Amino acid sequence: MIIIMLIFTTALFFGSVGTPLARKLAIKSGFIALPKADRAHEEPTALMGGLAIYGAAIFTLLVILLGSPLIRNVYRISEFASIIIAASLIAALGLWDDRRALPPWAKLVGQLIPAVIVFMAGVRVSSLPLPIPDMWKTSLQFVITLAWILYITNAINFLDNADGIAVMTSTTTSAIFLLIAILNGQQLVSILAAAVLGASLGFARYNLPLPKSTIFMGDSGSLFLGFLLAVLGIKIRIPGNVPEITWMVPIIVLALPIFDTALVYISRKRRHQSFFMGGVDHSTHRLSRYGLDKLSVALAVGLINGALGLIAIFITQASSSEAYVVAMSLVGIAFYALWRLEFKASFWFRTGKEPAQLTPVRIEGQG
Repeated sequence: MIIIMLIFTTALFFGSVGTPLARKLAIKSGFIALPKADRAHEEPTALMGGLAIYGAAIFTLLVILLGSPLIRNVYRISEFASIIIAASLIAALGLWDDRRALPPWAKLVGQLIPAVIVFMAGVRVSSLPLPIPDMWKTSLQFVITLAWILYITNAINFLDNADGIAVMTSTTTSAIFLLIAILNGQQLVSILAAAVLGASLGFARYNLPLPKSTIFMGDSGSLFLGFLLAVLGIKIRIPGNVPEITWMVPIIVLALPIFDTALVYISRKRRHQSFFMGGVDHSTHRLSRYGLDKLSVALAVGLINGALGLIAIFITQASSSEAYVVAMSLVGIAFYALWRLEFKASFWFRTGKEPAQLTPVRIEGQG
């Protein structure tokens, strides 16, 4: 527990100190997000916050853990190293995209490599709710693991669409994963979640609209955080309950980014728009069109994630009937929200634009 607290406070410190330095470096090197029709920000903003988040989390993990004799006795070095290497690769991919605006297919191919790296090291979906023949098990685990990592990584990336949204999501979800891991004695998940939580909180002060965001995390930050959250979702274990129930836990914890990505996909399909183009049609944008200001939307995201986290914690202790009643209730709420936000809503509410204003724009992401 002392190591976990040390990791959290150190990552928080480096995130708080490193973010202003990253902002200065971004301005000096021209990493600036310019206002666009498909973006929520209205003035040029520094775009290198992901570097601060990455540095705070990874530097903390390497210095504290590799410098401690505990690492040799408790943690699987190969698995830990694979996660660090894969997360570093995906952060570098995001930084490259922030600078060069990669095409969607190139980003997707680039994300496959880190996903395969962690799968080969043992980070894989193993708790499948259905009985699977052994001859298909590894192949199915591979497909589901890669699908989960790619979906969650890009869901956090897509959710980085307004001030403070992605960082509030990473802060609240990593805190929930940390709590569940501590309660179930999972040390590797605990240290990773503590690093993500500390780095996210350190960055949040500068990314939240207080009164405005002074730096964006860019794809380097959102892909990095999304990847680690996906890994945490795979690695979380609840030995006190059965796999037929506990497979729901990471899905519920990350339900908001999962829902948001599905909402945008359905909405753009209905409008015959490319899913990979930017837009102000996310659930967070629609909340703002209800009259909420930027800070209220970010806080609402945190509250929703927190509520989902409490439900996930309940699921860890629930019986089968309780778990599936709760799960079906959440599915019902999700379909109702989809109906209200997409099928019942006006065109302007869904898109923020009149029909004649729709034009193709570049790939998703705040930057």
